[in-house]
Amino acid sequence: MSSERPPSPVPNEPRPIKRLEEALVNRIAAGEIIHRPASALKELIENCLDAGSTQIKVTIKEGGLKLLQIADNGCGIRKSDLPILCERFTTSKLSSFQDLQKLTTYGFRGEALASVSHVSHLSVTTKTKDEPCAWKACYADGNLVAPKPGLTPDPKPTAGNDGTTITAEDLFYNTPTRLAALRSSSDEYARILDVVTKYAVHNPNVSFTCKKQGFSAPDVSTPSNSSVQSNIKLLYSASIARELLHVTTSSEVRKKKERLKGKGKARAEDEDPDWEAEAYLTSANYQGKKMILLLFINHRLVESTRIKRAIESVYAPVLPKGSSPFIYLSLQISPQHIDVNVHPTKREVHFINEDQIVDDIADALQAEVVKSGGQSRTFEYQTVLTDGGMISVSGGGNRRESGKRKAVDVDEDGDQAMEDADTPSGSGSATPVGSSTQQRPKKPLPQHKVRTSAADRTLDSMFAPPPSATPASGSTLAENDSSSSSANKVKNRGAVGETIQESRTTLVSIHELRADVVKKKHGGFSEIVEKHTFVGVVDLKLSLSLIQHTTKLYLVNHGSLAEEMFYQLALRQFGNFGRIKLDPPPPVRHLINLAVEAEGDKVKESGMTPENVTKAITELIIDRADLLDEYFSIKVNAKTGELETLPSLLKEYTPNLDRLPQFLMRLGPEVDWTDEKSCFETVLRELAYFHRPGPIESFMDVEAPNEDEGDEKAAKWQVEHVLFPAMRKHLLPPKILLEKDVVQVANLPDLYRIFERC
Repeated sequence: MSSERPPSPVPNEPRPIKRLEEALVNRIAAGEIIHRPASALKELIENCLDAGSTQIKVTIKEGGLKLLQIADNGCGIRKSDLPILCERFTTSKLSSFQDLQKLTTYGFRGEALASVSHVSHLSVTTKTKDEPCAWKACYADGNLVAPKPGLTPDPKPTAGNDGTTITAEDLFYNTPTRLAALRSSSDEYARILDVVTKYAVHNPNVSFTCKKQGFSAPDVSTPSNSSVQSNIKLLYSASIARELLHVTTSSEVRKKKERLKGKGKARAEDEDPDWEAEAYLTSANYQGKKMILLLFINHRLVESTRIKRAIESVYAPVLPKGSSPFIYLSLQISPQHIDVNVHPTKREVHFINEDQIVDDIADALQAEVVKSGGQSRTFEYQTVLTDGGMISVSGGGNRRESGKRKAVDVDEDGDQAMEDADTPSGSGSATPVGSSTQQRPKKPLPQHKVRTSAADRTLDSMFAPPPSATPASGSTLAENDSSSSSANKVKNRGAVGETIQESRTTLVSIHELRADVVKKKHGGFSEIVEKHTFVGVVDLKLSLSLIQHTTKLYLVNHGSLAEEMFYQLALRQFGNFGRIKLDPPPPVRHLINLAVEAEGDKVKESGMTPENVTKAITELIIDRADLLDEYFSIKVNAKTGELETLPSLLKEYTPNLDRLPQFLMRLGPEVDWTDEKSCFETVLRELAYFHRPGPIESFMDVEAPNEDEGDEKAAKWQVEHVLFPAMRKHLLPPKILLEKDVVQVANLPDLYRIFERC
């Protein structure tokens, strides 16, 4: 097959040149300015700021495609201006071409509202301070249209506050190709939040609010009369705000240096424009995965490859490879030296003497990074001993200890014995530090030894292999028992090697739930979980396992511990889960029907038929498909009713999909959909219950087929090498688990007392 382009057909005669229809011209121009909902919102936010607003509220539905609404408290629009408001090239910002050289506003071409009106159903409600009421007008293709059939297109009086509310519905409804090219609604909403966040940082005196329609809690909310540094802390993270450096520089700095060196030359004003720059940037202690650059030139959010490369060169010597900084940079240049009319969306600008200005800014940033300690980085660490002692390591290899000092001896059996250096075996008097006769620590008694050697045997190795196993396999297990623990340790590191980062969110309810987890953490039980030694699985069906901590042996319900861990992992990754793709996707209604039929008498007690219960739960889940997909990665196709993805809470762990019908059914009666915080908590609890290991409880009242030896081995391996290492690293156990699911079954000193009596 040839890749050459076929020759164009030769026309019989020259084709006539036609003037395109105005509607077609306007729609083509709108496509150049409005690329996606975020670009439309950027234009509307700039209009609000030009109107002198101190409060801007943004409401979004389905990523801005179904609804994009922005309301401000600015000066408003006169009623007499509404008929031409959405026509192209109508603006209040300039009247002649020379006005571009002294432009101080965001907009100037008069194309933003016109472009939005050509690709959406646009309505404007506005009120000035002098008018007794607000006026509402609807637009299509730049012209006034009637809000309903039978009405005139003239603006209609309505109730409203001072300012303007612009509502764009069904964005790109008449450009299906552009609509199909856009990503998911959650991705478009993330882009919208990015735009609002950046303008909120740059305009700390303006209150910004951005939320989804139907939700009371906003995803972005900033107060008025704030500061750039405070908004960075609020909208990004405290870790970034903690490492921020403040830099200011201007053209006067360079002029002073040239005068001091005697190299100052008379330059034309056009060759040496006046400029000022202010930056907030992170020190070398902050290491982000991706560079965050907020660049504003004359208060306009723009992009500049040249400035970005200059900043990368500043941090290249001080940051590890793969790490990136956070930078907010605001550059002010006299309007006559900058050209803002070089890009349809105004995201690029050109200014005079650009190379020299960028170099001066980069030099100022580099000097501050180096001054703040760019040659070294600070690391926080803390080592806490069990008995409350603290060890800190200082330079020169000297070790200082506060509190009780611990000495570790190794006896003939290879066991480690820990004892107090001040009071060996817990008795006797301590030897003074300044004494000339140092007593050798006494060997600990056997009942105080803590066995933690690498050759420890697990519970399974103490039993003979099952009869079905061949002698060869049994001998192999016995011979490799001592070496298996080292291999297991490698697997354990792989199972929990990755740190699960806490997702960033501005939802107050999620912050409260996370704070509750930390508040309910039990200190003593946390130490047991973090420093335990796994002994073995006692009963898979009852989810019972043995663990050892110091000289004590505990019987724990690993199912309950794992369920609490999965709840905390889901809360930590809220809105940022990995996804488990179901192929082929099962129908939600069929799965719920299976679970409802299995409940039997419980459904009859509710007074509803199984069909009605199935229908009600299915409709409930499909109606909230967007919420489940965005926050919990539970993607349900609203058209086909199929379940496409589930969240992945722990990379190495896959939940038992036999629980899936029960999980979907419980999303109906067990979730409180009326309150935001309760809704999030109950859905996360159901996710944790779905991921819980062990048999299915109260579901499918039939005997499950007997698991073969391979399935039982795999389940035990998963408990030992995936769940317990993950709990050791991620679980913050509450006191209620200690009271209900943990039993101390043995204590070594107590056992020795029993043997001594015998």
